[in-house]
Amino acid sequence: MGSFTPDLHSKRREFVELWDVHRNADWPEAVGSHEGELMTLETVIGGCVTFFIEEENLDPPRVAMLRDCLNELDDLLCDIESEAKPYFERLRAVGDLLRELG
Repeated sequence: MGSFTPDLHSKRREFVELWDVHRNADWPEAVGSHEGELMTLETVIGGCVTFFIEEENLDPPRVAMLRDCLNELDDLLCDIESEAKPYFERLRAVGDLLRELG
């Protein structure tokens, strides 16, 4: 972590804090018809997060997976029930920060 610039250090702290909030949040009840797809996206994004936290980097296959997951999440966000939308918007924000850091 010592090689991070102040801006990256700040983004990393924001990333870790947002991820902590997200992983401690309950899965929303009213997700809509794409629940299975959303569970898969959360699992894959979470795997990328775990890898990054352990390795402090993302390898090219995980960068590609993360990009694809975020694109799929973008496609599904408009169909997510309004009560569940903040949960997945937060997941999207975690993914954006991870992409910037990784």
